[in-house]
Amino acid sequence: MAFEKELEVALAAVKKAASLCKSVQHNLIDEDTVTKKDRSPVTIADLGTQAVVILDLLNAFPDDAIVGEEDSNELRENDALREKVLGLVNEQNSEASADQMLDAIEYGNMDTDFTKRYWTLDPIDGTKGFLRGDQYAIALGLVEDGEVVMGVLGCPNYPFEDGNGGLFFAVKGEGAFVQRLDSGERTQLGTDGVGEGANAKFCESVEAAHAAHDVHQQISDELGITQPPYRIDSQCKYAAVARGDASIYFRLPRTAEYREKIWDHAAGVIVVQEAGGRVSDFSGNDLNFSLGRKLKDNVGILATNGKMHEAALAAIAKTVQLESA
Repeated sequence: MAFEKELEVALAAVKKAASLCKSVQHNLIDEDTVTKKDRSPVTIADLGTQAVVILDLLNAFPDDAIVGEEDSNELRENDALREKVLGLVNEQNSEASADQMLDAIEYGNMDTDFTKRYWTLDPIDGTKGFLRGDQYAIALGLVEDGEVVMGVLGCPNYPFEDGNGGLFFAVKGEGAFVQRLDSGERTQLGTDGVGEGANAKFCESVEAAHAAHDVHQQISDELGITQPPYRIDSQCKYAAVARGDASIYFRLPRTAEYREKIWDHAAGVIVVQEAGGRVSDFSGNDLNFSLGRKLKDNVGILATNGKMHEAALAAIAKTVQLESA
């Protein structure tokens, strides 16, 4: 199997990160925290997750580039916060020192040649979902020559018929799977195969501020979709399409200037593709991960079950006036 060691290390690292995040949700988030819009639990989980994952990656692949979302500045300046994060990191990696933790977080901000091999990590994708105790994802992707070749989505709260939580993962050419966090059971993923809008369901962000819900609805109407949108935080939307819980995922940012971050999509893209789906921008172009920390050449994100993709692109062309990338 291609990338066998990479997948083994990535799954173990993301599973540790999921455990750290669940600990934060259980012990540091309460009704008062949410009411006061206190983001400190997210900060702690973000930094702890980035440290845990990067420490594992560097232990196995010391020469690999890693692109992370967070930096270590806040921890270096705040002794109490640093000790709290280190305590969580040590629950998953007992040998890590404070300096090693800080260096690992900062490693994700080094200069990177994006045309070559690198990992990209979003330690907590779905901040508000995390704070609500709802959906969020730990997203880790491996990119080579501008193409995602492996991805792991840790979705600790993803709903299944008999419980919550799974690691959604895929390797190029090997299919997509989900490994349950509770039992370790693995199941192959497949999109829903719906070919008509009348039977389709689309998903989008929970927060209207994050994406153009009104435009998504116009596209949905053009496709003949009658079911209400499935609103779910984070890259769990990719998991929903890969698992067949939704047929389509739309994401058009609110502003024409906005460009998506690579870590917000890398892992999800390959999970959907290997489950039989397709991912492109709103013009039908593949996402280009070789240009830096942003998808500079791409406007809008469309992920589908595969069968609905061309129809969705046609509906977009009728309803959306796209700015050039």
